[in-house]
Amino acid sequence: MSDATSAAAPVPGDVNASRLFLGSCIALIATSVAFATVGAIMLALKGEFVLDNAQVGWIGGAALWGFAVSQLVFAPLADTLGMRFLLRLSFLGHLLGTVVMITAGNTGGMVSGPFWPLFVGALIIAMANGLVEAACNPLVATLFPENKTVKLNQFHVWFPGGVVLGGLGAYGLDQVGIDSWQIKLALILIPTLIYGVLLLGERFPATEGVQAGVSMGEMFKAALATPLMWVMLIAMAMTASVELGPNRWVPAVLEAGGIAGILVLVWINGLMAALRYRAGPVVEQLSPTGILVGSAVVAGIGLTWLSYTETVVMTFAAATVFAVGVCYFWPTMLGVVSERVPRSGALGLGLMGAVGMATVGLITSPTMGSIADGYANDRMPAAETIAFLSATAEGLAPSENVDDQAAVTAARVAVEAFEGTGELASPATANALRAIISSGADAEVVSSAQAILGPADNYGGRMSFRFVAPLCGILLVIFGIMYRRDRSAGGYRVNRIGEATA
Repeated sequence: MSDATSAAAPVPGDVNASRLFLGSCIALIATSVAFATVGAIMLALKGEFVLDNAQVGWIGGAALWGFAVSQLVFAPLADTLGMRFLLRLSFLGHLLGTVVMITAGNTGGMVSGPFWPLFVGALIIAMANGLVEAACNPLVATLFPENKTVKLNQFHVWFPGGVVLGGLGAYGLDQVGIDSWQIKLALILIPTLIYGVLLLGERFPATEGVQAGVSMGEMFKAALATPLMWVMLIAMAMTASVELGPNRWVPAVLEAGGIAGILVLVWINGLMAALRYRAGPVVEQLSPTGILVGSAVVAGIGLTWLSYTETVVMTFAAATVFAVGVCYFWPTMLGVVSERVPRSGALGLGLMGAVGMATVGLITSPTMGSIADGYANDRMPAAETIAFLSATAEGLAPSENVDDQAAVTAARVAVEAFEGTGELASPATANALRAIISSGADAEVVSSAQAILGPADNYGGRMSFRFVAPLCGILLVIFGIMYRRDRSAGGYRVNRIGEATA
């Protein structure tokens, strides 16, 4: 490693660092409130629009991989367009995406129904979320060049912190009898307007790379030609899957089992926020790579345990272990890249976020939905389910109610599929039960449908958690090698932007 160093340039005196950091935290709250509220309404979307788990997985996934798209497009341009410009775009995206999703039910004669407006709205919100991170991660690194890992952890307090706020807001609306998913989604607009006021008129510093004279070509070379960067990108795909994949499904899966899933999500993210806020002593004691080793072990235990729990007490206990395991993953991964491959600049941080979110949105979340559909279908008692669907279809058939007619059609499709194969059709059978639940049928009929579908959906969701857990074993190997290398070299070392990378 070269001895040449380049001291970080001081933040200009006319830049209000404390206001910028505060505004960045509020902007991150907007992204996490979006994450929490979209997660909180997934069960409602399934019921109201008769969507299967795979479709909901694509909506939830779009709310993640759109983040990756904007990171890939805009993170490399943070140096040239400026971080304030990116935040102005994110502000518009949060407003537009929320409105598109809220009005998704007003699709009139659209053949595709509400799925595509929901999908597109979620995608726009996710792109706005990506713009926040594309701007704010390099902003925090620039404002605090001597303390990046700790400050990035403290900045990222407000992702789980915002999930807590959004989750409690959604739960509170339920408790006072306001169960409209549109109103829950509108919670995104509150932090959006606040960060707009705080940030959009402020003066921003140039990025750390611009201050050090790092060209676009040098930034791309550092990001794409450094072996450590590729290792971190691969690991980021897995750490994001372990953290965000299950978190996306927790409310819907647990609520199907009769547990207040949104409160479990709030508990997980509340613990994550508290632990990230106190990241300084942990970083000093364990080092960033030591933290990642411990996180892989604890996260694997917590997620596996969560996939087996059926009671409220055991669910919260498993969720506690899971939260401790995943809380440091995302910000510490960003901190290691910023400290060990500093010349990658905003591009390096953007690539990390893009890979993480793209993996969860395009692969992990939809795959978990498909796994859940398959196991849920196998869990339903075939004879009882078909008998119920046949009787309900006959009972609702004379109705002129559009929802009743849709439920009858869905039930008959599922029955005919069973008669042809002797097996319950997936996801047609579950969709028929969802159509009956949302049709407004008699309470006894709805209760019977829920009694069949709820335990099956809960079991399928928990099995999808179990499929993600083995990633922690792979991460343990990767981070263990990194940690041993650091120990052999005398400990973890931060590279300055003017140094070569090991």
